[in-house]
Amino acid sequence: MRRERALKVVLVVVGLIFCGLVYPLTMFVRQEPALAMMLSVYVTLGIFLLLAAGDNKAQTMNSVHFSAEKVTKTATITVNGTIEQVFPLFGAFEERKWANGWNPELIFPATETMGEGTTFRTRGHGHGEAAFLWVVSKYDAGKYFVQYLVSTENRYWTITVQCVPGAGNKTLTTVTYTFTGLNELGNQLNNHSLAAMYHENLADWQEEINYYLANGRLKPHE
Repeated sequence: MRRERALKVVLVVVGLIFCGLVYPLTMFVRQEPALAMMLSVYVTLGIFLLLAAGDNKAQTMNSVHFSAEKVTKTATITVNGTIEQVFPLFGAFEERKWANGWNPELIFPATETMGEGTTFRTRGHGHGEAAFLWVVSKYDAGKYFVQYLVSTENRYWTITVQCVPGAGNKTLTTVTYTFTGLNELGNQLNNHSLAAMYHENLADWQEEINYYLANGRLKPHE
């Protein structure tokens, strides 16, 4: 903050000094055309310095007034399969089997394997976000647990999946999304995304996964 204030003071002071040259400019415009031309350059520079000081203040105010928001939501779905069948389907690449439109582009490693550090990208959903960058931040196949960290220029979020055995060869899967905004647009997008994702408490996920397990293929679009 001190450096920003000091920069603003310097810009204003130098800008006013240069703008003050407008008076001698009017005196020399006829007598010394070359000197008048040089002074006009400084006057113009002074105007731009004052404008820059104003922009610097606006950017500082935007930074001061922005407050990052964190929003989170959890839902549990029941999947008709054993935990050994179900947990892999929440891996980045196995999800293609049941999620329409899911097409991750592998970045690291060289082969499509799940593990901490696996990195890929998916297509964004508009609003200037061309792509989502995904990293597997936590992965424990023995505990049937995975967490993804996803980021854009406006926000980042984690997706946590925990599977536990249920009764009758079923699996209870708890999915938690936690969003954090990096700017005002990010805050707005996060609230919209969370509301859309949990509109039916992930009942659409449950339906699509169970359809795949029963039929061995993607559920057709209705």
